[in-house]
Amino acid sequence: MNKIKLGLLLGIAAGVIDVAPMIMMKLPLSADLSAFSMWVIIGFFIAATNIGIKGAVKGIVISFLNLLPAAIIISAGNPMDIIPVVSMTLILGSMLGFLIEKAGKGCY
Repeated sequence: MNKIKLGLLLGIAAGVIDVAPMIMMKLPLSADLSAFSMWVIIGFFIAATNIGIKGAVKGIVISFLNLLPAAIIISAGNPMDIIPVVSMTLILGSMLGFLIEKAGKGCY
């Protein structure tokens, strides 16, 4: 498997992990789709980018850069709403970066 496909698959997995509690909280479908697609895109970017930093840090940096526009909108109404989003981004971004780096070593 190539590294891009790995990044997309792991991004899908991160999206499912992130969206599952959102579905249970009955958030709007647009929020669920937005979060899921964000993780698929982040998985792609982590796999396709070579910025010379370790996988977990790379995952965090790319995740937060990708989150920034949505974070501005999320926190505009109630700044406390951003706390769970930032927490999940930190956890899933670092895990995604780490896993793509480790599992992607044998990928072309």
